[in-house]
Amino acid sequence: MPDDRTILQVPGASHGLQARQEADLRALCSYWEGLCQRNSVPRRSDIDPRRISGLLSNAFIAERIAPGVTRLRIAGIHLNALMGMEVRGMPLTSFIAPAAREAFALALVDLFERPARLELDLHARAGLGRPEITGRMILLPLRSDLGDVSRALGCLVTQGEIGRASRRFEVEAVRVLPIGTVAPEMKPFAALPGGLRDEGRGRGMSRGRDYLRVVK
Repeated sequence: MPDDRTILQVPGASHGLQARQEADLRALCSYWEGLCQRNSVPRRSDIDPRRISGLLSNAFIAERIAPGVTRLRIAGIHLNALMGMEVRGMPLTSFIAPAAREAFALALVDLFERPARLELDLHARAGLGRPEITGRMILLPLRSDLGDVSRALGCLVTQGEIGRASRRFEVEAVRVLPIGTVAPEMKPFAALPGGLRDEGRGRGMSRGRDYLRVVK
């Protein structure tokens, strides 16, 4: 089992998904792990849609544009339903509530640079015409045809009625599981003064908003 590093956890967080969805997510991760050889990240062209047929409506392919920034190249119909529009070409952060986007962006840096698998527990609050929704997002790094780790196979499953679009999710927990590591590493997430201003992680940069980073 790779290193499981929980970098964000909200006390009392819950994410009730149906057993079928949990099983499909486990099958997706097992399929991707089977494509990894000698701790190598598989290529985008290695993915066979027929092997993930149970999750095609929830699946997507994301492309890294810059550190912490990704856009959707392919997306299933469930993602379109959540946003109430065609999401292809949109930033992946479109599904994340604004307050959680910096933490999400830092996790995306780990996804491509370590590289690592990401698992996110999500929650959308109830509102006018919008019932409460819980969800799970899985992000699995992939190589492009050029060999760089700049693509990701993802899946977003939700539990509850969508209601009135568009729906954006708060992040209850993020688990980072680097490829090829063994020893568990668990660190809390803290908010410090500042903001993510550049392509790096904000170290040594001018800061204006709260900056989230892993601390011991």
